[in-house]
Amino acid sequence: MKASYGLVAGAFLLAAVGSSYAQHSYIGAEKCKMCHKLQYDSWLTTKHAKATETAKASTKWKFDASCLSCHATNKNEALSGVQCEACHGPGSDYKTMSIMKDREKAIANGLIIPTQETCNSCHDGKDHHKPVKFDRELVHAHKK
Repeated sequence: MKASYGLVAGAFLLAAVGSSYAQHSYIGAEKCKMCHKLQYDSWLTTKHAKATETAKASTKWKFDASCLSCHATNKNEALSGVQCEACHGPGSDYKTMSIMKDREKAIANGLIIPTQETCNSCHDGKDHHKPVKFDRELVHAHKK
């Protein structure tokens, strides 16, 4: 009987954690641009912005849906390229100015502050996934 309660409690906890993560949804780089124009404009000049196009155009590698896990933002072509949310997390719950002005609130609402590990999720050194060293300025410009 105790084991049954443990299983039920575990399932409930797993469902609660899963549903809180699932509530965050993607909004797209165009929405981010409204407040982050400097970052958006510089990102447009990067390889990340054209990642889906590049993968599709490759003559060296066969393009299929599995490529989108790294060459698109939300694992499908709805948000083409490696947009803001591919590294910063789905923005639906941290996009408002009142939340974005408070770093802790933004993080609590799904904002991810990228690190080397963020890059390593795609740039893992396997196959054609060239390893990179995390450098904020190479990804997009930042206010000084």
